Amino acid sequence: MYKIFIDGQNGTTGLQIQQRLALHDAVSLIELSDAERKNVDAKRAALADSDLAILCLPDDAARETVHLNAEARIIDASTAHRTHPSWIYGLPEMAPAQRQLIQEAKWVSNPGCYPTGFILLLRPLIESGLLKPDAQVFSSALSGYSGGGKSMIQHYQNNNPTAARPYGLTLQHKHVPEMQRYSGLNQDPIFLPHVGNFYQGMLVEIGLRADHFTRSIDPHHISTCWASYFKEEANIQVFDENPMHMLSDNFLEPEDCNGSNRVELFVFGHEEQVLLIARLDNLGKGAAGAAIQNMNIMLGLPEASGL
Repeated sequence: MYKIFIDGQNGTTGLQIQQRLALHDAVSLIELSDAERKNVDAKRAALADSDLAILCLPDDAARETVHLNAEARIIDASTAHRTHPSWIYGLPEMAPAQRQLIQEAKWVSNPGCYPTGFILLLRPLIESGLLKPDAQVFSSALSGYSGGGKSMIQHYQNNNPTAARPYGLTLQHKHVPEMQRYSGLNQDPIFLPHVGNFYQGMLVEIGLRADHFTRSIDPHHISTCWASYFKEEANIQVFDENPMHMLSDNFLEPEDCNGSNRVELFVFGHEEQVLLIARLDNLGKGAAGAAIQNMNIMLGLPEASGL
C-alpha cells in the first residue's frame, strides 16, 4: 500500500480527492488531527512518511509546505507552481512525452480547470500546423460555483443568484499564464470566465476566424485533427463536427461530464468561423480526478484506478 498525505484535506478539492481515494485499493491516507494540520513538525513528519503528498492549499501555503521537505514527491493542486521550470505540468494528454515526464517527476503541478479545456482544444491545432501560434485568441468559459471554493459555495447556496456572471474583468486571471504556455500560443489569450448557478461542471469556449489558420479549414478538419491527436487517450472524447444531436433544446449542457474524468471536445461552425468547446467536470478532470490520475502515473499504478 502506498501512503498518501493530503495537505488541505478539508477544502473542496481535498474532500473530493479523499472520496475518490476511498475507492482506491492501492493507497492509504496519512491523516492529521485538526491541531496537527497547523503544526509544522507534524506536517514535516507526514511528508517524510508519505510515498506522495497532494497539496490542496492556497498558493503561499503550498510553497511553504514544499519547503518543509525538499525530497518529498508532491502533486500541487494550487496555482503556485504551474509555470515553474522545476515542476512538471500534470496534463498527460497534452503531448506524447508528457505522461513519461509525470511518471519520473518529483514535483507535478496539477492543471487548472479552465486551462485543461483550453489547452486540449488548441494545442493539437498548433502542433499540427493548422492554427497560427501568433493568433490573438478570445476564450469564454462557464463554471459551476464549486470552483470558487467554500466562500463562493456558501454565497450561492445562501443567495441563489440566477444569472451567469462574468468575473476576471481585469483580464489578468491567474490561469492565463499556463493557458498561454502550454497551449503553444505566442501571446496571452483574452480570457473571460463566468460562474453559473449550478454546483459543478464546465464549458470552455474559443471562437476562431478563418484568418487564424494557416490554410483553409472547416470544422471537419478540426475534429479530424483532434481525433488523430487523442486517439490513444481514454479520457478524451472527440465528437464529429457540428454535433447538433448533443444539444438539449438547442443548449449545450455544462454538467454532462460531472462525476467523470472525461473531457469532451466539440467544434461547431463553417469555413469562415468555428467555435471550439471543451466540456469537463471542474472538480473531476479539472481538479481531484486529475490529481488522482497523476498520482497513479507517478506511482506506476493503473491510470484509471480510483476514478
